[in-house]
This record gives sequence, structure tokens and C-alpha cells, in this order.
Amino acid sequence: MKKIIVPIDFSEHSEYALKAAALLSKKMDVEIYALHMLDLQEVNFSQSSEFSQEKGVFFLKLAEKRFEKFLQKDFLKEVKLVPIIKHYKVFSEVNAIAKEINADLIIMGSHGASGLKEFFTGSNTEKVIRYAEIPVLILKNELNDVDFSDIVFATDFSEETIPAFNKMLDSLDFLGAKKHLLFVNSPNELFKTTPEMDALANNFLMKAEGHTNRLVNVNFVCAKSIEDGILDFSNAVGADLIALITHGRKGLSHVFSGSISEDVSNHSALPIMTFKI
Repeated sequence: MKKIIVPIDFSEHSEYALKAAALLSKKMDVEIYALHMLDLQEVNFSQSSEFSQEKGVFFLKLAEKRFEKFLQKDFLKEVKLVPIIKHYKVFSEVNAIAKEINADLIIMGSHGASGLKEFFTGSNTEKVIRYAEIPVLILKNELNDVDFSDIVFATDFSEETIPAFNKMLDSLDFLGAKKHLLFVNSPNELFKTTPEMDALANNFLMKAEGHTNRLVNVNFVCAKSIEDGILDFSNAVGADLIALITHGRKGLSHVFSGSISEDVSNHSALPIMTFKI
């Protein structure tokens, strides 16, 4: 891991993300790209073009000063930091910037979303998760260290998730943490018997790694929903990080099918790291 992007909106939660990035930087000597996306739509372009340009320059200079002040943190001393300001707020562009600089990870602070806001618009974090092609680490609280020791990796053991599983292993290998592989059996048309779950796990590991040594870390739980199963198991084992695979659903498929990774990231107090298929 060499480059981390941290979107900044000047909130307390984006400060949590920035601090976590600094902790990783000191641990692994990575470079942090602090990204602020300025929404210039606030400028009234129905006015004369000359006046609109003046307002745009004013907002830009204001954002630059605020950004500079925000980045004056003690925990950023001796950290490689690159500030970036973009003149738009399109969340697919976070992934475009990640590709442009060849970033390895996006870290975001989030207070989640709930109720009607969650159903109709979601949170900014959700929008980044849907588009990001690299892992996204979501934080709800301030971290004092990044020494994650117990990681829950929720999976359905399907073949299409093998690349994301291998990406998870590569991304988190430096931690030396215990990885709990979790399959949640819920009471619906996808309900599995014990032999079926055993076969799924065996086949998955053989295709992913060529052996089944990791079977000792496989866990099957039953719950009313996959989200409940993930959260309950993570609390039971004292996990300090939950790793999830996301399909990056957008548009109508997202509204009707939803996204388990987004639901968990909204409702869990634990850090969440998502890996896109």
C-alpha cells in the first residue's frame, strides 16, 4: 500500500478518516491525498457571467483557506500529504481520481444514514462505495491505532467473489490479523443445509487458494437477515474490522435490490472495509 485518498468535507468524521490515514502512513510510509470536492453549483449562474466568475473565484479561495487550516493537525506532522481541490461534487469522480493517481485505498468518515434519507438518497459514503474500484475503509469513530487483530470477512462463497476475496487477503495481509470467514444463513429461498454450506466453503477455498487450510476460520450462523448476522457475529467475537464485498449497484437495481455492504456500513459502529467485485 502506497497511496491513500481521504475525501474531506471539514466534518469531525472526515477528521477521523484523516487521522486513520496518518496512522497507516506512519506504519507503512504511504502518501495521503486529501481531497476536497467544492460544489460550485451554489454560484448563481443566472447572473452575468463576469459576476458569476467572481463568485466562483471567491468560493474557491474561501475553500482553499479553509482546507489549508483544516490540514494543520499535529497528527499530520512528518506525514506525506498532497491536498487536492476539485471544482465539482460528483462522487464517481473519487474513483476517477483514485485511478489517475493509482491509489490503493479510500478512507472515509461517515455518520451513516437512516430512514427516508437512507432509502431515497443514501449517504455520500454510500455513493463512493458504489463507484470505487479499490477498497474503501469507512469509519464512524476516531481510531487511536490501526492494529486490527480480528477481522470478519462476510461472504456467500460464490465464485464471482473470489477476486474480491484475494484482494482482501492482499490488502490486509500486513496486519497479521485473524480473519473470520462468515456465511450468514437466512430464512429465505437461499437457505442452505449444513452439508450445502460445507460444500460451498470447501469449493470456494479450493478455487481461491488451492487448499482448504482456512476452513478452521469458517463460521456459519443463522439470522433473520444477513446484516443482523454480520453485526451480531462481529460483536460476539470482538472484531475490530468488518470486510465486505460490494457489487456496486446503482440506479434501479440499487433501489430494488439494495446493498448489504451499504446497510452494514450505515448501521455498524465498527470500521468497515469494502471490496468491489
